[in-house]
Amino acid sequence: MNTSTMDKAIALFDAFNRQDPNSILWNGLTYPVEYFYALQLYNWIKKLASDPSEALLLASRSQHIGRWQVPRHQYPKGKAGYFRWRTDLARYHANKAEELMLEAGCEQEQIKAVKHIILKENLKTDPEVQVMENALCLVFLEFQYPDFLTRHDDQKMIRILQRSWAKMTRAGREAAMSINYNDKGRFFLEKALG
Repeated sequence: MNTSTMDKAIALFDAFNRQDPNSILWNGLTYPVEYFYALQLYNWIKKLASDPSEALLLASRSQHIGRWQVPRHQYPKGKAGYFRWRTDLARYHANKAEELMLEAGCEQEQIKAVKHIILKENLKTDPEVQVMENALCLVFLEFQYPDFLTRHDDQKMIRILQRSWAKMTRAGREAAMSINYNDKGRFFLEKALG
């Protein structure tokens, strides 16, 4: 893929994610939520992978593309509803990424590689898919974890942290320990890791 095609695909992903009606305030600036998280995921991928492939970089900018269009509340409560939502959401992200990559002029082979990462296929055996999983956990810990602390009880928070930790490789865990947590965040992380 030539650079201009990749740049065009990223520009299309970003333009789509900027349509997110939800916003986040970070360091005094307001961003559309999914655009902000896509930027942070991309940044983590670049820190974790010394020479990330084009597919991995493209997947990072489209991993949760248009997430607001498939809201959780449209699915039944409970684990079954949650897992169905997550499955449908992953398919939606992969299909939206494909649509925009086709518009950018990307080759089918590249689109297939990006969808493979978005769908987390071969998670435990594909190094790029695992780098993405590490980066997703790191974005959660750095940017979403503080809010989770205010919304969930202690036991649920510990379970969430333990599950996140289990998803990461050693490289992801080392990066997680470099994040600057507040006192409460550090306390719960230490408690979860026991």
